[in-house]
Amino acid sequence: MTQSLSVLTGATAGATESFVVVPFELVKIRLQDKASAGKYNGPIDVVKKIVAAEGPLAMYNGLESTMWRHVLWNAGYFGVIHQVRSLLPKRETKQGQMLNDLIAGSIGGTFGTMLNTPSDVVKSRIQNTTRVAGVKPKYNWTWPSIALVAKEEGVGALYKGFVPKVLRLGPGGGILLVVFTTVIEFFEKMKAT
Repeated sequence: MTQSLSVLTGATAGATESFVVVPFELVKIRLQDKASAGKYNGPIDVVKKIVAAEGPLAMYNGLESTMWRHVLWNAGYFGVIHQVRSLLPKRETKQGQMLNDLIAGSIGGTFGTMLNTPSDVVKSRIQNTTRVAGVKPKYNWTWPSIALVAKEEGVGALYKGFVPKVLRLGPGGGILLVVFTTVIEFFEKMKAT
């Protein structure tokens, strides 16, 4: 495995994951919006109202921005863990290897979060926009929306919510890598017997 292949496989996994995640993200965003408080009576009601007002394909509003969010995080995460693992001293014990994975995964999760937060911010804005026929939404595509937010609100606005997000995804990336490695080793041992 090379670093380039790690980045490519991570990006591919992120793009694939987006197709599954986007309808759930859309429902979550609509339920979390202050302006929508009281508008919906739960997740099923959100789906019913979106489909009725905007059509069934509206459940995939924000697919492009969700894809960028996942592609950037996964590419950053897997690319960084590959590099960090190669720089860490080799550990002879299982606990030492778990520590290396925790460190590499946490650094990867932090880096991935730094890369994808702007696309995550605009994804929420895109998904929180009710589509009206004949009206171009203010936030529609990821990169123009990132430029618009930076222009109107400053670059800092692209990192709203960064601290709680990185506190979740930094250590979460470490835990993810430890669990992944442990499960792979478990299945390899089972296969060998």
